Amino acid sequence: MSTFKKSALFTGTVIASAMLVTPVYAQVQDDEAREPGLEAAPDDAIVGEPIVVTGSRIPQRNVDTAAPVAVVNQEEFQLSGTVNVENVINTLPQVVPGTTSFSNNPGNGSATLNLRGLGAARNLVLVNGRRWVFFDTAQIVDLNTIPSFLIESVDVVTGGASAVYGSDAIAGVTNFRLRDVQGAELGGQYAVTERGDGASYEIHGAIGTSFDDGRGSATVFGEYFNRDSVFQGDRAFSNFALGGDPDLSQGGSSTLPSGVIRYFGDSDTTGTDFDANGAVVFDTAGDFRTRQGDLYNYAPANYLQIPQERYLFGGYADYEVGGGHGLYTEVTYVNNRVAQELAATPVTGDFDVDLSSIADFLNPADLAQLQALEAQEGDDDDIINLFLQRRTVETGSRNSLDERNAFRVLGGITGPVTDTISYDAYYSFARTRNSNIQEGNISASLFQAGLDGTSDNPINIFGPNTLTPEDVADISILAQNSDVSTLEVVNASLAGTFGDYGLFDSDPIGFALGVEYRAVGSRFIPDTALASGDVIGFNAGQPTEGSYNVKEVFAELNVPIEFGASRLELTGAGRYSDYSLENVGGVWTYAGGVEFEPVRGVLLRGQYQRAIRAPNVGELFGGAALGFPAATDPCATSAATSGTLRDLCIANGVPAGSVGDPGLQLNTQIPATFGGNPDLEEETSTSYTFGVALQPDFVPGFVITADYFNIEIEDAISTISLAQSLALCFNDVQDTTSTACQPFFAQPIRNSAGVIIVDTAVPLGGQNIASFETSGIDLEVSYDTTAPFSLFTDTGESGLNFGFLGTWTEDYTFTAFPGSDPLQCAGFFGLRCGQPQPEFKWTSRASLIDGPVTASVRWRHLGEVDDETGGFAVDTIDSYDLIDLTFAFEATEEFTVTFGVNNLFDTLPCSPTFDGTVVASCDNSLTLGDNQEQANTYPSTYDVLGRRFFVSANFNF
Repeated sequence: MSTFKKSALFTGTVIASAMLVTPVYAQVQDDEAREPGLEAAPDDAIVGEPIVVTGSRIPQRNVDTAAPVAVVNQEEFQLSGTVNVENVINTLPQVVPGTTSFSNNPGNGSATLNLRGLGAARNLVLVNGRRWVFFDTAQIVDLNTIPSFLIESVDVVTGGASAVYGSDAIAGVTNFRLRDVQGAELGGQYAVTERGDGASYEIHGAIGTSFDDGRGSATVFGEYFNRDSVFQGDRAFSNFALGGDPDLSQGGSSTLPSGVIRYFGDSDTTGTDFDANGAVVFDTAGDFRTRQGDLYNYAPANYLQIPQERYLFGGYADYEVGGGHGLYTEVTYVNNRVAQELAATPVTGDFDVDLSSIADFLNPADLAQLQALEAQEGDDDDIINLFLQRRTVETGSRNSLDERNAFRVLGGITGPVTDTISYDAYYSFARTRNSNIQEGNISASLFQAGLDGTSDNPINIFGPNTLTPEDVADISILAQNSDVSTLEVVNASLAGTFGDYGLFDSDPIGFALGVEYRAVGSRFIPDTALASGDVIGFNAGQPTEGSYNVKEVFAELNVPIEFGASRLELTGAGRYSDYSLENVGGVWTYAGGVEFEPVRGVLLRGQYQRAIRAPNVGELFGGAALGFPAATDPCATSAATSGTLRDLCIANGVPAGSVGDPGLQLNTQIPATFGGNPDLEEETSTSYTFGVALQPDFVPGFVITADYFNIEIEDAISTISLAQSLALCFNDVQDTTSTACQPFFAQPIRNSAGVIIVDTAVPLGGQNIASFETSGIDLEVSYDTTAPFSLFTDTGESGLNFGFLGTWTEDYTFTAFPGSDPLQCAGFFGLRCGQPQPEFKWTSRASLIDGPVTASVRWRHLGEVDDETGGFAVDTIDSYDLIDLTFAFEATEEFTVTFGVNNLFDTLPCSPTFDGTVVASCDNSLTLGDNQEQANTYPSTYDVLGRRFFVSANFNF
């Protein structure tokens, strides 16, 4: 029976938990030669060889750090059966899921990282310690652009790190380390759900070699990935849009395929068939009746899992030119295609209708009612203004295809200055271009022309399936936009030690200093229809274009002090940044840390950091864009019928007789416009961590660490969600002159009937007014030992590994603006808190390695969370557990097969049964009503595909 090589994928020394918050230690060849506290780690690290650790630029022998670092090793990607980076990173307790493959509406086809739930823009993503390519005007990295099969490890550093890396690192840093390939590697993976859908497959290859007698080395690689879509209609829990208060019930949109008319004229009567809100609905073509709470189920046509196709190519190489001086380069190209699909376009708004041109579409009695209303307006133009709602199902679903082409090139030189000091200088340029094509949109102007008699072809919207192919062609519009983002970096640094000088005969004092120049730029280029707002369907937006640069100097110092068997290490870092942005200018960031090892196996550590984030191009220069966020209009609630809230609603343009009328809010989504603010300043954060790492000699292979973290962000740039804005102004502040109420009172936001519609959408923009604070404890336990049995080797022993990584979130508060009440989100979810943020979250893995066979089980846990406000049909999501099982077999030293099942027990949101429209039964709390994100749940947090099987194979030769 074959035995493992040291470099094989699954070995007796693999840390099968693969998720460590302990320091990553340098390998030593002899246990007696270890310095106090050193632990064995990667094979390619040799005693005395300097190693650069994430969070510092100083090469060190002792590579434990003052700041806690969570490390995800490559084995976790392979054992979890994942290809996309997001699927592993989002299982970390430090991460709240960002945009994922389950983000259809809202969503943009990307995969983002949201560290500590502080926002994807507040976590700096690096690859090999350097900035990676971003994909849009928000300057956020799409994790789809990182080749997961080449990842050696992922380091997640908690707390601000701007002193070391510059802007954006205010929640922390995530560094993806890519490995060198020796020889040739070919592999692939296939996965499919138990229900036979959502299939994905991936193939990859890489070749690595050295040349010119070992002076140079190179790795080139390529990957293809394809993922099928899954629709919400393919799962019982998401097949029907749910709502309801207090009972979970069938919900949906008030914009119907058959058409709805509302008349907001001044007449005391709206006709015999109009309801109290002046609305009628068409049952059959040309024949309307009183509306009776009719709703349209938009859910089945929406993606649950978005499809994706990706091509990824690249390479990296280095060459020693002589005297220890070397050149290096990195090149990457990614073509990534993702799509979104939504239900047919809901056309809503005020339209002028020429009754003479549409007379043939209505029965005489109904036409007469409209003619009577128009006659009371006192003019002879035969045109009546109606509020129309029509779901244009004849055009088919709305489709949006994003094709992103990204490339990054980097070239650098490195070498010695003295025996103890080296230099490193590089230049990198990255560019992403995204092309977005939209189908299924409706032109507002052409729709209007088809109703007011100015078109040669009047359109018939009065009933189900009344739009002819000619009508569809007349009102449909193909829209497209593109965006271009660039990042340019020039960096030069010196790092090393002050010769052999160290305090009290300790290791030498280490230092790093350098300069950096960065230039960022982005453009959003909508076509004429999108820019003018003529598009109904996908959101319109104004062009965005802007850029800025920053010049920086930075320095670090590391002072080790040893006395007897004890060790003390002091670290410091500082950076001065000069931005071309007038409102940012020059800013300082700094950090200080200490480590103390009083006895072997006990390490105490702590760090304090001040960090910043400069506003991105979108926040600064973004053109006005239309959106439809979920929110509740306070003036449409029963609480508005009296008191100060009633007075505010009347002052806001709601007719006195309509205050408190639920009919004021037509849908759960309310139109709003979002844009940039060139007067923004930088965000600032202060963070500190302290903790302990224990590695007792009397329990070999056992490590336990606990680290407390506290992160505060001030002057945070926030548009304040529409839901938060409405609640703060109308329910909390209740002052029309306050900053919180300006979006609603500085200009009209309602039509004559008091309804917020597209034509009067709420204007929202970013401001430096918010603050965040989060704190808690990360706990890691790992144990690596042997079991006294073996089925596949002659040694009589097997490797046994256990790892646990958990986070207790003590506090997570968001304050929308100074003086407002903090919103507590630790242990909560909802329309304002967003994704569930449980107080307790952990992931753990146990593996048995018996010769060529590895068996591994992973347990993922999320604690119970409550709705932030309460009052919904489901106010609590119970604690949640998933079990994954993996087996791997090394058939030969060159060929490994891995197969497994994720979500072993097929844990899914419940499939409701209905008693009429009200849910009669539901056996778990994962299925939500009005307080959900999409698909009746939070699909980026809770599994929505169910039991999933995967198999992969890897050849090395």
